[in-house]
Amino acid sequence: MIRSMTGYGKAEALLETGKITVEVRSLNGKTADISIKTSMLPKDKEMKVRQKIAAELTRGNIDFFITFEPNAADSAKKINMDLAMEYYRQIETLGSMVGAYDLQLKNPNDLLTLILKMPEVMDSKKQDVITEENWPIVEKCIDSALAEINAFRKKEGEVLQKDVTSKVNQILEYSAQVETFEKERVDAIREKILSRFAELKAEPDQSRLEQEMIFYIEKLDINEERVRLRQHCRYFLDTLENEKNPGKKLGFIAQEMGREINTTGSKANHTEIQKIVVKMKDELEKIKEQSLNIL
Repeated sequence: MIRSMTGYGKAEALLETGKITVEVRSLNGKTADISIKTSMLPKDKEMKVRQKIAAELTRGNIDFFITFEPNAADSAKKINMDLAMEYYRQIETLGSMVGAYDLQLKNPNDLLTLILKMPEVMDSKKQDVITEENWPIVEKCIDSALAEINAFRKKEGEVLQKDVTSKVNQILEYSAQVETFEKERVDAIREKILSRFAELKAEPDQSRLEQEMIFYIEKLDINEERVRLRQHCRYFLDTLENEKNPGKKLGFIAQEMGREINTTGSKANHTEIQKIVVKMKDELEKIKEQSLNIL
């Protein structure tokens, strides 16, 4: 079963200091273009995560996110009590020296506010969220998010496969319709040639005329194009059904299908066949567009 390159996966895990959330999003792309959009991932783990993502998702424009929601107790800033008391003692000493000691005692709340604004009293030192100790939990969370996006891609792939298959079968049906106009088309070509001679009031050698007419009609024959188009369509469906990650190959097969359809149109010289060719081109463009999103 094919997979789409469009997907989304999310997983969460609890650490001692809070909740970590891993999200992975992907869109179609020619290669594995991985963008790690987080500053929490340790540098020594980044390459491992990139390799893990590439191995699991293979191809696409992939965005990887890690967010963290700390516990209430851990999110609060810590007061550096020793430093705060030292500031208090220094202010107390200063007040005594300048004779303003009584003033600061009358406004203890103001003094406290002043001390809390002093440098480094509020300890806002950033702690590493991901450490060697909790890495196994984080890695398992990453694996869960990748498993979820793969499940999403598989589900989208099922929809893609049904849609593309129906469009290829539609092209095969249109190709069969072309055959119904073949005799009419050949007769029209023959009649056009004969009427031209009649206009010129020319009397050609019938044997030579017949040979030249057969040669001309063979040049406009579209049977080979129809045969090759059917072969390409069947090859497309077989590849879609049986090969793993066939997206790029399907694009190449679709190009070959387009060549046969275009040649059929250029040789047709028949209004109804031209209309059918336009319909086949329309279906093929939709197939090409969808194939770009197939892994």
